[in-house]
Amino acid sequence: MHAPITTPAVSEQRSRDGEDRKKAVLQSKERMASEKVETIVAGNYMEMEREGGGAVAGEEAGTAAASSSSKGKALSSLFWHGGSVYDAWFSCASNQVAQVLLTLPYSFSQLGMASGIVFQLFYGLMGSWTAYLISVLYVEYRTRKEREKVDFRNHVIQWFEVLDGLLGKHWRNIGLLFNCTFLLFGSVIQLIACASNIYYINDKYDKRTWTYIFGACCATTVFIPSFHNYRIWSFLGLLMTTYTAWYLTIAAIAHGQVEGVTHSGPSKMVLYFTGATNILYTFGGHAVTVEIMHAMWKPQKFKLIYLAATLYVLTLTLPSASAMYWAFGDTLLDHSNAFSLLPRTPFRDAAVVLMLIHQFITFGFACTPLYFVWEKLVGVHDSGGGRMLLRAAARLPVVLPIWFLAVIFPFFGPINSTVGSLLVSFTVYIIPALAHMATFAPAAARENAVERPPRGVGGWPGMFAVNCFVVAWVLVVGFGFGGWASTVNFVRQVNTFGLFTKCYQCPPPTKH
Repeated sequence: MHAPITTPAVSEQRSRDGEDRKKAVLQSKERMASEKVETIVAGNYMEMEREGGGAVAGEEAGTAAASSSSKGKALSSLFWHGGSVYDAWFSCASNQVAQVLLTLPYSFSQLGMASGIVFQLFYGLMGSWTAYLISVLYVEYRTRKEREKVDFRNHVIQWFEVLDGLLGKHWRNIGLLFNCTFLLFGSVIQLIACASNIYYINDKYDKRTWTYIFGACCATTVFIPSFHNYRIWSFLGLLMTTYTAWYLTIAAIAHGQVEGVTHSGPSKMVLYFTGATNILYTFGGHAVTVEIMHAMWKPQKFKLIYLAATLYVLTLTLPSASAMYWAFGDTLLDHSNAFSLLPRTPFRDAAVVLMLIHQFITFGFACTPLYFVWEKLVGVHDSGGGRMLLRAAARLPVVLPIWFLAVIFPFFGPINSTVGSLLVSFTVYIIPALAHMATFAPAAARENAVERPPRGVGGWPGMFAVNCFVVAWVLVVGFGFGGWASTVNFVRQVNTFGLFTKCYQCPPPTKH
């Protein structure tokens, strides 16, 4: 046989075909690499890839058996497995407003109407900014670890671990100290609020006895594996606070101004800064931001969720606090719980019951990160599926000090301001702003940052300027003046009522 004759045209065509094949292979490799990088950078992490019903392995231990049938899976996905943007929004909004809704009228009586409104808007914006910083640092940390092939399928990332991975052990220790202490007292506040609220529809028992009862009830949160499993609770919680806020607004307007009402606030610096730090506390609920992000299927979408949640919360807090202060004025100075001034009606009783349920949910929100820290300390956090009973048993010791502290310091209202000035100021505002500046201070870190500065803030210099303002303001006004005022007010409550008081600010019991 003769060898095929190859003309110059045929040779040129084969050469072009070979180059095209090489280009196609190269483009395919580049596309695969790009997708891999995008998967890491964008936050579509391995264990979260099944959006719409996927579960984070290890975070819903014990649910596999209940989801064996297709119907069971559908119900479980509907009520249990929450990792969407909407779930995160409900969690942020529900966790942010909580029982503080009932103390904001008290804060308005300390601040006056104008300052009360301005501080809510100002701290709402500032809180949204630092929540955004925390989300940026989480994505940065998670991306770096994913590139190092670290597997988080049986591990919930927490704020102190983000600080450790980005800035070292000293930052980790400071973050762990402030975060755990804040969450501890945040849980204490929920128990105090439960006892304070239930007393207004059943004063057969004093508030201290109700604290014992609700402490036992709230201990059942040890069985909720993680924030991934709060879907139905956070949704219902927000409905409950929405009802309560509008009940306070409508009831105050319908009641009208009390005879001889006065609006003298602000009258004293101590009261002024105490009220301001309570509002600082109101919009400082994102000590659990990292855990909420970790429960999302696509955490990179968290960026504006907290801001959207804050805007909704403002539609609840501004009308209710303003209406209550308009109606009752300075009387609120001696009534830190707004329910105490409204007449008993079926609508008020419904609001009390709904807030009790919501405070149980918020107790779980505040306590779950503490459960995680304790699990990691005793070595059961990475135990994985099927061992939820072991984790629940290990969590019980966390509830005991919370229960005890709620009995010692039952000061509904003043304790919010104290926690806000001494703990929230650092945990939620100062440390995230400083950590962001320290993380991206090196030029290389800014060059390789996963999240670039948002438009409109002036790039990296603008971000640093905003962060410096946050640190300076909160350090001077929140921690400095606020810490002085709230501590003075808190000590005054202790001297007036004493520790372990049976019934803080209780009206005379009704006859049964």
